[in-house]
Amino acid sequence: MSQATPAAGVSGDGGAALATSVIVVGYSSAPEGRAALSRALDEARIRNSKLVVVHASPDEELAALKAELAATGIPHSIRAGDAGIEPAEQLINVAESEGADFIIIGLRRRSPVGKRLLGSNAQRILLDASCPVLAVKAEVSV
Repeated sequence: MSQATPAAGVSGDGGAALATSVIVVGYSSAPEGRAALSRALDEARIRNSKLVVVHASPDEELAALKAELAATGIPHSIRAGDAGIEPAEQLINVAESEGADFIIIGLRRRSPVGKRLLGSNAQRILLDASCPVLAVKAEVSV
């Protein structure tokens, strides 16, 4: 199996205690990806965790993601998505290789028909991950 390649190193921790756990988050610049990252940052602060961000963002958005994460002072790494691997498999592989305590994913709001079928990536992660999965919804814009 192929693994995602790290795209950035661990941020400085400003003298904070070493991370005691690992959180893996699936990120894209879509609202559900932003919601997942926001919750992951909150959880990483609460739990003193290292954050591993698996991103599917275009390259031109990567610099902004790196800057945002660096500004938090939370230990982190960024892994680029591999186009040859399904996103669900990639998140599960990264979580297993990192010994993650849990995975955070974002969910899209769905139509009544779509609600009958959970997204295939989300469903696979929820069912196949060996660690707990936290699924968050994006904020509804009014």
